[in-house]
Amino acid sequence: MLRPGPRNLITDVPGLTVGQSQDLEIRTGVTVLTAEAPFTAGVNVMGGAPGTRETDLLAPDKTVQQVDALVLSGGSAFGLDAASGVADLLRARGRGFGPPEVRVPIVPGAILFDLRGGGRKDWAENPYKALGRAALEAAGPDFALGTEGAGTGGTTATVKGGLGSASVVLPSGHVVGALVAVNALGSPIVGEGPEFWAAPFEVAGEFGGMGLPAAFPDPHLPVTKMRMHGNTTIGIVATDAVLDQAQCTRMATAAHDGFARALVPSHTPMDGDLIFGAATGAVPLAQPVPDLLALCHAASICMARAIARGVHAARALPGDPVPAWAARFG
Repeated sequence: MLRPGPRNLITDVPGLTVGQSQDLEIRTGVTVLTAEAPFTAGVNVMGGAPGTRETDLLAPDKTVQQVDALVLSGGSAFGLDAASGVADLLRARGRGFGPPEVRVPIVPGAILFDLRGGGRKDWAENPYKALGRAALEAAGPDFALGTEGAGTGGTTATVKGGLGSASVVLPSGHVVGALVAVNALGSPIVGEGPEFWAAPFEVAGEFGGMGLPAAFPDPHLPVTKMRMHGNTTIGIVATDAVLDQAQCTRMATAAHDGFARALVPSHTPMDGDLIFGAATGAVPLAQPVPDLLALCHAASICMARAIARGVHAARALPGDPVPAWAARFG
């Protein structure tokens, strides 16, 4: 059986780092993926209510082919300002597109709606620019899962959401990783739980080893939080393979299967479900067609695992609108 990388995090892809910041009083946060050098990126949006920054730039026919960082944030449209804080700090470090005197860091971002996830939301000044800068300052190879970063205020129909990640090393030698902030309209657990929809893809008990339930609910009757909270699950899949923007976009598209395997329902009209695809370009594809197929499939499986890991790791906080998985099931 294939195994995760040494951390079982997206940072098992060599060269990538992740930074996070959160404000527990506001109950929100920011997660940043970056690298020492620009990397290729694409994006695919399948939810009906997305919130994004600079995603048009990631189309394969656009001039700029690489980015300096990718940002996931809470805060709905307010959270788009997190990318401004990241861009400011990257520019101060000399990063960006263009000549030295006018460098412009390329920082696409996506947001989720956590404004009903508890915490104080009556701020006098948008906090997300500062949270974005703090997240980039904290970037490194290790980071925490659960109630962290962009997953801090996440909820689902049944339990708290959270920040999740997972990785795998393929027979080709390529590494694939996923990073996700879970804030879904649907549910990550089957019926009343505690089993996860992602259970068939679990590796080494990474989200509790609960296995499959003895019975399944009627699949035509989805469990949702439509009357309770805001939504949207946003994520990143990454690899060390040499991919162009079109191939990164294809990998991001395939990774949405991971949403559907781990969250029921997913891609609803009230979710802004989005996945970025990223490639550092360190390891060529020896067999372009079968290798790309394997990367795309691995991205979807890693994403399903990452979703369950984020929910499993979420911790209870005062005033939570729904219980944490660990508090509910122990």
